[in-house]
Amino acid sequence: MGLLQLNFDGLRNLQPVDMAPSPGINVINGVNGSGKTSLLEGIHILGMGRSFRTRQLKHAIQTDAPHLTLYGRLSGDPDVALGVRRLRASSELELRVKGDKNARLADMVEAMPLQLINPDAFRLLEGSPSGRREFLDWGVFHVKHGFLEIWKRTRRALKHRNALLRHGRMNPQEFAIWEQEFANWGEQIDSLRRAWFAEFLPVFEETLERMLPLPGLTLHYARGWDKKRSLADVLQAGRATDQQMGFTQQGPQRADLRIKLNKQPAIEVLSRGQQKLVVSALKLAQGRLLERASQRHCIYLIDDLPAELDQQHRLRFCQLLEDMQCQVFITSVEPEALRHTWQTQTRVSMFHVKHTGNGLSQLMPEG
Repeated sequence: MGLLQLNFDGLRNLQPVDMAPSPGINVINGVNGSGKTSLLEGIHILGMGRSFRTRQLKHAIQTDAPHLTLYGRLSGDPDVALGVRRLRASSELELRVKGDKNARLADMVEAMPLQLINPDAFRLLEGSPSGRREFLDWGVFHVKHGFLEIWKRTRRALKHRNALLRHGRMNPQEFAIWEQEFANWGEQIDSLRRAWFAEFLPVFEETLERMLPLPGLTLHYARGWDKKRSLADVLQAGRATDQQMGFTQQGPQRADLRIKLNKQPAIEVLSRGQQKLVVSALKLAQGRLLERASQRHCIYLIDDLPAELDQQHRLRFCQLLEDMQCQVFITSVEPEALRHTWQTQTRVSMFHVKHTGNGLSQLMPEG
């Protein structure tokens, strides 16, 4: 599975894009500020419905452009067409999957599994648990059937329990109903997460070993409450303090992935280059597990791969990407840093983004 065609219009500083990517490695080079990252951003919006550069999608619309329109065609039997449109004058996001105007964001995310490796990916180690939960749930969503519905029901029950906790006079009967709902669905979401993690951990360890052997590095799933007690018991015991705080303090909404090296937080002892390789191993392992579980390939967006990596580890990274036989979009300011890292039989397509006289940038194939 991979993108056969990309058409972007109204995306930041890029002229209309008409791109036929390689099914393998696609290297996009150009000077800083030329629009390389904007191309990755467009693919990310097409697959995730949101940007990784801004919280407000209107900022990704080209200055004076009336709209942002993104189209992609995925290989399949039959091929799958994806479309995203955002008018400057509206906050609504129009999505289309296989021509369906009523497509949900979940349909788009499922159709095109994406993983992003960029400078912000370090937040997976140093950021809040919410980013690691998102990473965790991306994997469970793509591998475990029924996860999305259970996740929605868990969120809904938590929202109602929290609202009642903040209410001055709590209805005990209504509270008991929503607490039981939350306990029931919370246990189910934890069960799916634990099952996914049991499959993911050996894949991650194998991936990291190929990139950067780190004896003593451990990855642990923490479910968000005492592992020896049921969620129902924990919630019942914590009602008084939850009411004082105004929110539910324990549960699956507090789950985390804990990464340590020799029992210390990995972020405190790893170098910047080591951090990038650990994060990259996590992301690549997602794709490898997805392939093993469903025979589907993940598409990788990698912004400035050479940064933070020496030649030896850059070579290991690229060899692993080749072995995965997935579609990759890589940006680089220095194309020579990547030109000789691939095996001769690997198909690598080179694209160049250059400034034009009108203040916009143009994407052109090389060779």
